Amino acid sequence: MSESGTSGSGRGKGPQRGGAGRGGQHGTGQPSSQGGRGGDGSRRDAQGRERNRGPQRGFTENAPSQRTRRADPARLVAFEVLRAVAAEDAYANLVLPARIRHHGLDKRDAGFATELSYGALRGQGTYDAILARCVDRPLDQLDPAVLDALRIGVHQLVAMRVPAHAALDQTVGLARAVIGAGPSALINAVLRKVSAHTLEEWVELLLSDETDETKRAAIRYAHPEWIVRALRQSLVAHGRPVSEIGELLEADNAAPVVNLVALPGLGSLAEALDGGATPGELVEGSALSSGGDLGRLASVREGTTRVQDVGSQLVARALAAVDLGSGRTVTAEPGSPDGTGERWLDLCAGPGGKAALLGALARQQGATLLANEPAPHRAKLVRQALAAVPHEVWHVRTGDGREVGTEMAEGFDRVLVDAPCTGLGALRRRPESRWRRTPKDLTDLGPLQRELLKSALAAVKPGGVVAYVTCSPHPAETTAVVSDVLRKRDDLELLDAGAVLDAVSLTGHLGAGHELTAQLWPHVHRTDAMFLALIRKKA
Repeated sequence: MSESGTSGSGRGKGPQRGGAGRGGQHGTGQPSSQGGRGGDGSRRDAQGRERNRGPQRGFTENAPSQRTRRADPARLVAFEVLRAVAAEDAYANLVLPARIRHHGLDKRDAGFATELSYGALRGQGTYDAILARCVDRPLDQLDPAVLDALRIGVHQLVAMRVPAHAALDQTVGLARAVIGAGPSALINAVLRKVSAHTLEEWVELLLSDETDETKRAAIRYAHPEWIVRALRQSLVAHGRPVSEIGELLEADNAAPVVNLVALPGLGSLAEALDGGATPGELVEGSALSSGGDLGRLASVREGTTRVQDVGSQLVARALAAVDLGSGRTVTAEPGSPDGTGERWLDLCAGPGGKAALLGALARQQGATLLANEPAPHRAKLVRQALAAVPHEVWHVRTGDGREVGTEMAEGFDRVLVDAPCTGLGALRRRPESRWRRTPKDLTDLGPLQRELLKSALAAVKPGGVVAYVTCSPHPAETTAVVSDVLRKRDDLELLDAGAVLDAVSLTGHLGAGHELTAQLWPHVHRTDAMFLALIRKKA
């Protein structure tokens, strides 16, 4: 176990975690009877440093200069993730695994770092509102690194089972180690104010003078106000009651379970199941993992088992299963060779998750796959994702997807358009996205989404099917795009996407369909909020 897993780090529960530092690092961790003296009786110098510190030195909660000067590795990982997100516009889900490996965290500490990183990012709006009540200046006047350290401290205090004194000690120690000794007094004072109330008490204080329901939901569930309004509108657009908004926002804040998929005909879940994963309940060949460093699994390193949300698995399988011969929404048996000679296209393939699953399905059905990606670095990721699939099955093209319809007109039997979108359906997995996105993104992405769908419809053969997919439930990115494109043509028809999803699911009754399109939900299906429309070009 790494050092941060010792009882003094304040993880988990039980009285043994009450030590303010690491076990054995500062003796008993009890307050020193000599106040400002070290265990050997020495006093501090003018800079607040102790000379000749003895091994039995203790500390008190209100003496930050006596706190640990080391950064706990798991908390350091969380801090580095928050800094990368804020300063480099990085994605937490990409930075976190690399930092966990860099610091050599074991499974327990990796889990702690993951919850701390994602939790602090998810709750940022509410936590900043709390901090604004405890800091004597506007938050934008704080050093950004200090603000990130405070957010890490707040999450430990109000949302994790970390004893208050351990959260205070370790957060101040982190700041002293990576920011400097100067801010430690401020961080200590602010977090002591935060610790005076529970999260529910803080929320009630923040809501005490607020009557607007959207603003109240934004504070309670840590979402920007515009996203609260957007998701409320999305529920209605897809046939669900607006009263579910609280459940939906709460689901966005739940730590997501890691979904795995074994590539059909190529991979196996045996290793993952032996390691504690449980079989998935929604789709064949899937499993749910408790997390940790999945890169330790040989099947994951080989690429035959992949991390992929069940919603993404379902929409890829839906496209592969539509019966083109009848043009109806019945589905072929998984793995049957009914697609012999077919050409499939993934128009927006990067980073390659759906392309890998489609490639494996294409191999089973006797088809081939062209994966298109405009960005060269993402095209490289697509090749890596497809490496586990025999190379004769697939090819990667680097180019603008809007040009494929002209260059390869009516050249494909099945086309996936996993369109660039705001990602409002994956906020639980990308916690930083809710604070980055703006309503302007909806306006900016709309024309691109329509152009990509038009290109896909030009590229599909008569009798072929296009799957238009977004990881967003917003009607501006889903039903409005589809209806705008279909309105201008009479050679297209919508298939019943909900029925096809039911057919490829293990339950057989997802209940995701509404007016021939389908929408998955985190609070209903425990998936990302994936949208699916299946459009057939009439033969």
